[in-house]
Amino acid sequence: MSASTQTMNGEAPVFYVADEHDHPPGQSTMLGFWLYLMSDCLIFAMLFATFGVLGTSYAAGPGPKDLFDLKLVALNTAMLLFSSITYGFAMLAMMKGKVGSTQMWLAITGLFGLAFLCIELYEFHHMIHEGAGWWRSAFLSSFFALVGTHGLHVTFGIIWLVVLMVQVAKFGLIEANQRRLMCLSMFWHFLDVVWIGVFTFVYLMGVVR
Repeated sequence: MSASTQTMNGEAPVFYVADEHDHPPGQSTMLGFWLYLMSDCLIFAMLFATFGVLGTSYAAGPGPKDLFDLKLVALNTAMLLFSSITYGFAMLAMMKGKVGSTQMWLAITGLFGLAFLCIELYEFHHMIHEGAGWWRSAFLSSFFALVGTHGLHVTFGIIWLVVLMVQVAKFGLIEANQRRLMCLSMFWHFLDVVWIGVFTFVYLMGVVR
């Protein structure tokens, strides 16, 4: 890299880089993705804080002990944790260059993610059917905002996973696809960490409180 100096009409010299910067493909992808995850952390931190403030404002309506089925939530949690394990197997297969195994574990991961979403939607439907929708109290508004936002993230994660499976099927485990799979891996495990917080802070503490 070299730098040049240019003087125009006796004005102060202008410094500029004569050569183009070297920008290998994907060089800044991981940094950018970490920044995105940190911004997502802030979103969930605000939602957790909101639930912490409003989580006991029941407005004479049903509370966590009346609404939450811990066995169902534990099953839901298991689905998401299993999906993280299978995604880990997909990454191991990717590092060995096994396209078929990678695709198989990704598909299993997607199925676990779908099972998680189906159980969550069933829980929402049951609560709304019982008249415990988001409009009923501040507690339920903050609950649906937090858990629903997490569910939306899982939905987009599954869509992303399907798109990557198509990419891998078409182009194989090229460097770009490996980088994309790594980003999705970070995103998927991040959702697991957030859900453990939801399970502990919202469901367990809600029932015990």
